[in-house]
Amino acid sequence: MKQKIVVLTGAGISAESGLKTFRDSGGLWEGHDVTKVATPEAWATNRAMVLEFYNQRRKQALEVNPNPGHFALADLEEQFDVVVITQNIDALHEKSGSTNVLHLHGEISKVRSSLDPELIYELDGWELKEGDKCAKGSQLRPHIVWFGEPVPMMEPAIQEVLTADIFIVAGTSLIVYPAAGLLDFVRPEVPKFIIDPKIPEIASGHNFYLYEEAASTGLPKVKEHLIATYL
Repeated sequence: MKQKIVVLTGAGISAESGLKTFRDSGGLWEGHDVTKVATPEAWATNRAMVLEFYNQRRKQALEVNPNPGHFALADLEEQFDVVVITQNIDALHEKSGSTNVLHLHGEISKVRSSLDPELIYELDGWELKEGDKCAKGSQLRPHIVWFGEPVPMMEPAIQEVLTADIFIVAGTSLIVYPAAGLLDFVRPEVPKFIIDPKIPEIASGHNFYLYEEAASTGLPKVKEHLIATYL
């Protein structure tokens, strides 16, 4: 039976593929505070702005490719049972070949009914327009967890972490909750690895193997370490 690796990834791994992060831009987009754009309130008061914000992010996401960090995680599936839990809304993990990816904050390539959250569609292309409607006649919205909304995939993510044999954190500052809280569900005896150019302070209390570098270089090293140590 294969050992189970659970990986938590954040914006850092996507940034290495060329995707801008909120922190890179000082939390601003076209002069707007991102926390004001990505909210139910913004959707209610300025739908055109919200649609444009995600259209531009979707367009950019379609133009970038996975980096060696993504491919290292996909490669591990040959020898391990790998579950990727990502805070990222792009599909770079899937593009690299990872087959079990859980998106905590939604997926930029998908849209859903603004009335029935169960009606989810894959968007053809990058543009979602005013007047694009679901089967029930309501305006489609980005399939994204906005600030102030519940995180429905959190419970499935916790269940995956509870059964991990190995736990990896890559490209995340571990300051965004509830995602950062997943650390609390890792069993004490489980080997834990963190890869980030700036090791988060929270890692000091969890006995991590520390790789103070980018995910694109650190994850391939962790892959080789895991293969050499656990197989």
